[in-house]
Amino acid sequence: MASIFSKIVAGDIPCHRIAENDEFLAFLDIQPLAEGHTLVIPKKEIDYFFDLDEGLLSRINLFARDVAKQIERAIPCQRVGVAVIGLEVPHAHVHLIPLQSVSDINFERPKLDVTQERLAATAERIRKA
Repeated sequence: MASIFSKIVAGDIPCHRIAENDEFLAFLDIQPLAEGHTLVIPKKEIDYFFDLDEGLLSRINLFARDVAKQIERAIPCQRVGVAVIGLEVPHAHVHLIPLQSVSDINFERPKLDVTQERLAATAERIRKA
């Protein structure tokens, strides 16, 4: 059965796209820890991040770096944090989270309650950055 992320890649489920190429997609998390919280995924469905082959693992990190720089230009933050957890969705993914403090990347914190309109505006700011 296809993961929710594979359904997003296929266009069956909408998302707020930030960046995309033939191999990867970056889109806003709909339950963000901070404004600009972005997910980076390979388009190929691979469950575990560390099962990515060496080339794909290298390229996803380079793609994520470019997206993180876009986020830094669009969202006021000290840094963009990176988390690879892999328990939420059985599809390899990287969280890019704008940080003001270490607690901003605590996944046990309550998520932000954001509207689709606000997500769309945030995605637009990041894409333009």
